[in-house]
Amino acid sequence: MINLKNKLEKRFDYKLFFTTLALCLFGLLMLYSATLSLDNGIKIVKTQLISTILGFGIIFVLMFFDYQILGDFYLPIYIASNILLVLVLFFGIGAESWGARSWLKLGPVTFQPSEFVKIGLIISLAKFIDMNKESLNEPFTLLKILGFAFLPVLLILLQPDAGTAMVFVFFIAAMLFAAGLDWKYIGYAALAGVLSLPVLWLRLDKYQKDRIFNFLDPARDASNTGYQAMQGRIAIGSGKFWGRGLFKGVQTQYDYIPQKQDDFIFSVIGEELGFVGGFFLIVLYFLFLKRLIEIARESTDLFGSLMVIGFAAILVFHIFENIGMTIGVMPITGIPLPFISHGGTFQLVNLVSVGIALSVAVHRENLRF
Repeated sequence: MINLKNKLEKRFDYKLFFTTLALCLFGLLMLYSATLSLDNGIKIVKTQLISTILGFGIIFVLMFFDYQILGDFYLPIYIASNILLVLVLFFGIGAESWGARSWLKLGPVTFQPSEFVKIGLIISLAKFIDMNKESLNEPFTLLKILGFAFLPVLLILLQPDAGTAMVFVFFIAAMLFAAGLDWKYIGYAALAGVLSLPVLWLRLDKYQKDRIFNFLDPARDASNTGYQAMQGRIAIGSGKFWGRGLFKGVQTQYDYIPQKQDDFIFSVIGEELGFVGGFFLIVLYFLFLKRLIEIARESTDLFGSLMVIGFAAILVFHIFENIGMTIGVMPITGIPLPFISHGGTFQLVNLVSVGIALSVAVHRENLRF
């Protein structure tokens, strides 16, 4: 028992753990600055801190947990994930009347089920692909896998939450690619995506179309639908190289940036810490994602590798889209920044993902107590 524990401790991935810790501490600092001028600022930071502490507690539990057990329960996990999404369709609530009704409220607790479903689908899809890996490129098997993967996506689109649905599509595609999907199917998927654009456009709500129009023409409606994007870019531009100083951002502290604690927190970093602060964060993300990819490559089984690839894909999408929309190279979608943006459910899910990735690293030779 002692020798086995010692082996597990030696395989604990300190690089991933401490990079995650650095990201969370940096996020809490910037969240504190972003909420200084808000009446409920302390409450927001406390919620994030509690989620972070709880998440790191789960990481330490998962470190000694054999991830293969998750694969044994892939079907109940998948069924529970879909039930959660169905409940959202009937009982979901939303922050705005025009937005997605993506949250469930249980007493004093409000959470977004689709965040937990990300983990559930990655676990169940990784196992399902692993079980069918020998015939992955046979049409019937591929259709079966796609049906399995896209049922939750359909339920999310019905909320309707197009931004989260795009995250799901991205990590599903990344997992299939990593599993060895034939390039001809990738080509078919790309063609189908292009051909479906007119249909997707017709199904967009007015606020979603406005976001795309404002992306193409930033000055189109700067005082109304384009106000958030414009103020975010002004904040980043005013930070220049070194920034205005922590807690000293004009756009930030005088509340010119809507949702500065959530989707537009990178604008706070750009204004107060400048290019240096933004670059520091991107370097942390690079080290974090690099280690996830290395763990996936070092895994001795496809199930573990695909789970880590799925987690990495989610974070890549969130990082690229969030930073991109704040600097004006991507349309606004309401995608938060991992470990930085406010969101207890989002923070907890990201840390659970790290915990499972650490379990894959520790148990890569399938050691069990």
